[in-house]
Amino acid sequence: MLLQLSAAELGRLTVARAGSTLLPLTELLIDEHVRIKGGEPGKGDVAAWNNSVPVVVEALLDRGLEAVEVQVEVDLPHTNSAVDLVLCGEHPGTGTDSYLAVELKQVRHATVDPRCPIAVDLGFGDRKNKLHPVRQVQRYCEYMMRYLPHLRQDPDRLMGVVLLHNARDAGVEALFNLPETDHGFLYTLDDMDRFRRVLTSRFTAASGKRAAEALQRARRDPLLKVTDVARQRSVVGGGLTLLDEQYVAVDRITRHLEKTARFTDSGADLFYDPDTDHGAAPDRGAKRVYILRGGPGSGKSAVALELQRALGLKGREAVLASGSHAYTETLREIMLGTARSGRLADKRRAANRLYRYFNSFSETPPDSIDVLICDEAHRMRRSSTHRWTPKELRDDNRPQATEVIRAAKVPIFLLDDHQSIRPDEVGTADYLRKLAEDDGCLVEVTDLEGTFRAGGSKRYQHWVRQLLGLDSADPVPWRPDGRMTLTVADSPEQLEQFIQERGLTGATARITAGFCWPWSNPDGERLVDDVHIGDWRRPWNVKPEHRVPDAPRSDLWSTDRRGIGQIGCVYTAQTFEYDWNGVIIGPDLLFRDGRFTVDRAASRDPAFRGQVDDATVERCVRNAYHVLLTRGVVGTVVYATDPATHNELRRLIAGTIGMQHYDGAQAQLTAEGSQLPPAYGRRYG
Repeated sequence: MLLQLSAAELGRLTVARAGSTLLPLTELLIDEHVRIKGGEPGKGDVAAWNNSVPVVVEALLDRGLEAVEVQVEVDLPHTNSAVDLVLCGEHPGTGTDSYLAVELKQVRHATVDPRCPIAVDLGFGDRKNKLHPVRQVQRYCEYMMRYLPHLRQDPDRLMGVVLLHNARDAGVEALFNLPETDHGFLYTLDDMDRFRRVLTSRFTAASGKRAAEALQRARRDPLLKVTDVARQRSVVGGGLTLLDEQYVAVDRITRHLEKTARFTDSGADLFYDPDTDHGAAPDRGAKRVYILRGGPGSGKSAVALELQRALGLKGREAVLASGSHAYTETLREIMLGTARSGRLADKRRAANRLYRYFNSFSETPPDSIDVLICDEAHRMRRSSTHRWTPKELRDDNRPQATEVIRAAKVPIFLLDDHQSIRPDEVGTADYLRKLAEDDGCLVEVTDLEGTFRAGGSKRYQHWVRQLLGLDSADPVPWRPDGRMTLTVADSPEQLEQFIQERGLTGATARITAGFCWPWSNPDGERLVDDVHIGDWRRPWNVKPEHRVPDAPRSDLWSTDRRGIGQIGCVYTAQTFEYDWNGVIIGPDLLFRDGRFTVDRAASRDPAFRGQVDDATVERCVRNAYHVLLTRGVVGTVVYATDPATHNELRRLIAGTIGMQHYDGAQAQLTAEGSQLPPAYGRRYG
């Protein structure tokens, strides 16, 4: 949140000063944005503060609601999204806490995409559809209620509205077709009297400080992980509450299928369009391919799971495929857990049919799968040929993605251009687009720009890409943003103790490392301590083909509480997330002359053996650390084995792990603030 003041206090800040185009309120919000978020706000934000916020303040004052508290730019828990305003006060009927979420838009005209009623062009000139503002505030309210128990105590405690204070009804007429709810009403310049009546229906003249403080102090439920989403899909409303472009992507696809598909058993083409049907049979060659591209934590897997669930509710069986053994087997395991007595075999067959691998479609008849959702599509390989492929079936020249596209009536790819980690992984948006278009398909690419991970910190995502040289900019010091905790450990022992203590408090916590140590088979029923740094030794997670007592299978390493005892590799960690993320940067990534360089000789990854060029190895190593550094939901702790690299991390990251006493109890490792390295600081016994 940038600012909280009463309506009366804000009113004094909305009086223009002579010679200034910006209100005192706007100047204050700019200063707060720079102080809290570490950068200048966008022009759109400044314009909204200067032109839109005063409209709401004036309406409150006009109704004698000077004591209502107004919160500006209220962050949604765990995301980078924010509500423009949250008004806090006392309900006139019940005397309880009352809240009004307000989304402000300066638009004068808006049109709805005829293909999708919640995708709209708000006239910004960028030719990009946005989420319908009413649906936007509805989802924001739903998200707030999901993660803030204080709001769930009374279903009438929170209301949501959109105010288009520059628009007339006639200019945005199409927006009124979307059904309104208590969490989403639409008001224009023609409706200002109605908007003022809403204010008096929600608030008394009493002070809103109590309600505002209660919302600020409210406990925030933890973010649901991908595996939580998968487990909750059988529950009505289960899973993540998708926001903004995540929601648009799911709705766009499901509505397209709903409107164009003939829901019969005749196998009619999914892309039949009644608006363009003039008697001719639909063109089966004009297949539509969807590509959803987003960074770590952008909701790709949540979108994939929600798509599968939503289509299932409409009677459409959607297959979810991946190149990740851990991801696929975890989803199968979750489905098996729902089997009734005596039906385990049936459930296993269904799980194997619904959750598959990218290389399993080489013999699938064309268009035999209605909807094929390819999550982690950056792991798509050049071909499906592998060492066990029979000679008569080998086809090294046929792209794996082509097999997938031809197998499905509706292929959907979800990917991150910076997460391919093997030399033969080629899944990028540009690569898939070209293959699909060469095959005669229509392609839609959507960017998922939000983030549910790292406390919703987009700054952290950009910082990691700069650190690893995945962006053109040079590495820069980490500037805390209040969302993501980033610290440095000064030894593997310290890193492990911190992660273990987070686990004891009930948080999920794991340690991963670069592939710089051998990965041995178990010694009987014992894992081998392959990862060794000085006197510190720990085992990798269990290999996929092995089972070891008291250690989880590799595909369950990130979700089984016993996984905290082993070091995870990138192949095990990819796709998953956990609250606290410990990362060991091995000697394959060294900081020299102001940037990270890759030392191929230090890698033990068997994928780099043979004739793999240096550029490919460098891409894979950088992408692997990009994966490892972006698994954390709450915080990340890093340690580098190379002294020069570790010193550079200490220079770039202010936070370090410290030893502190708690009420005379045994010292605990915390992640509070920066300090001198242990060798120079006080020793705690």
